[in-house]
Amino acid sequence: MERTSFDHERLDVYRLAIDYVALVYPLAMGLTGASRSSRDQWLRAAQSIALNIAEGNGKRSYKDRNRFLEIAGGSALECAAMHDVLGAWRLIDDSASLPGKTILLRLVAMLTKLIQR
Repeated sequence: MERTSFDHERLDVYRLAIDYVALVYPLAMGLTGASRSSRDQWLRAAQSIALNIAEGNGKRSYKDRNRFLEIAGGSALECAAMHDVLGAWRLIDDSASLPGKTILLRLVAMLTKLIQR
């Protein structure tokens, strides 16, 4: 069976967003009990990065495309803050957080460059 490919799947920023989702999923699933709401929020924000990149890439106007890319950037910043919050609560340590925050730094930089002003 031939594999189909959507335009957004060829974007480096989209592939990096998918890498981030894959990286944080096992960390997030380790959050239980009172931390479940943080887990759910983190996973929603992580997914939102990739989903908004994909949706924005399908828009014809720069204004619409930029709006979705800005939302994706906001979700990336939300994830970065979640790393900080979970670190402050001692639910994840720096060694577990660093790879994700490194990806988020790259994502925010890439999204900023993609946004047409």
